[in-house]
Amino acid sequence: MTTNNSSFSKVLPVLFGFFIMGFVDFIGTAINYVKIDFALNDTMANLLSLSCFFWFLVLSIPTGLIMNKIGRKNAVLLSFIFTFAGLLLPFFGYNFTLVIVAFALIGIGNTIIQVALNPLVSNVVAKEKLTGSLTMGQFIKALCSWLGPNVAAWFAASSLGWKYAFPVFAMVTLVAAIWLWVTRISEDDREKKTTSFASTFALLKDSKILLYFIGILILVGVDVGLNATMPKYLLEKCPEDITTVSQADQYKSYFYFIVRALGAFVGGILLMKIPERKFYLVSALLTMTGLILILFTGSLWTILASVVLIALGYSNMFAIIFSQALKHIPEKANEISSLLIMGVAGGIFALLLGVVSDAFGTQWAAMAIVTVMWLYIVWLIKPISK
Repeated sequence: MTTNNSSFSKVLPVLFGFFIMGFVDFIGTAINYVKIDFALNDTMANLLSLSCFFWFLVLSIPTGLIMNKIGRKNAVLLSFIFTFAGLLLPFFGYNFTLVIVAFALIGIGNTIIQVALNPLVSNVVAKEKLTGSLTMGQFIKALCSWLGPNVAAWFAASSLGWKYAFPVFAMVTLVAAIWLWVTRISEDDREKKTTSFASTFALLKDSKILLYFIGILILVGVDVGLNATMPKYLLEKCPEDITTVSQADQYKSYFYFIVRALGAFVGGILLMKIPERKFYLVSALLTMTGLILILFTGSLWTILASVVLIALGYSNMFAIIFSQALKHIPEKANEISSLLIMGVAGGIFALLLGVVSDAFGTQWAAMAIVTVMWLYIVWLIKPISK
């Protein structure tokens, strides 16, 4: 990273890319609306998450290879093009097939941006500020995640319909693309090098990289699972307090995404001063406590209190694991980024949760599986502490 790159005018458009990255969380909100619009069961509705998160599995490493040729900034700009197209599609034609195609385009765009944006941050901030900067990026992403359900709920309550949220998000994506495009960012020529699938997958032979990869897989699986399941869980457990999907989605946005945003903002500051291993320990245990409590409480406000604990603990986990991996082998930042983002395919676990909830006839079963999945993140405390 060159000193010339370290300026506020260069950091801002890069960090704003995390806002566009947050549109992938809108998939969880959209699933619940599409389920009602097309009278789908949980299995079919969660199939939409597969159409989005499948691309993280197959395109992450190819994106890393492309990024080595065209550069990190150009890869992020390419992601904006796919995201823009996916967000406009449902507005021009709303049927189940086109929704799947739209979510696939959003998934492709989000795969590219998640592979390219995290290492691009390292081009505009100092190494010692990387973890804090990535956490601030997660804060910006969480703001978008909070706005998504609320914008959709506002349109749903109007005469227009919830899907009018899509063109609004498309215009924001266009602004982000133009802003980054006109910003000059220097990239080290050594970052543009020839790699292969084999050399990227070979990184999994490093025990730490393997643990971090599985950690990202679980983190995203838990997040997408909570995003898709929580509104339905609230409707199931508190029918006297919550009667519509929009209402349940707003509760989720306020008590999950806003708290996550605040947690990431505070975490971005604290991680500049507090050792990451200590922060990770507290975060992992806090989320575990919330997940256990949510399974064994029945009132609306105790459930929401549990959601707050979950969100606070979760808010900084992705940035911590990701930065640990990037700093472990910094000269392989592009390859590590593409490998770890392949773990975002963990969002496919939402399909499994839909199958389980249909099989048992209750959303409690899906929440129980999410809790079991989090045990790996707790187990990861020891390796990260070392």
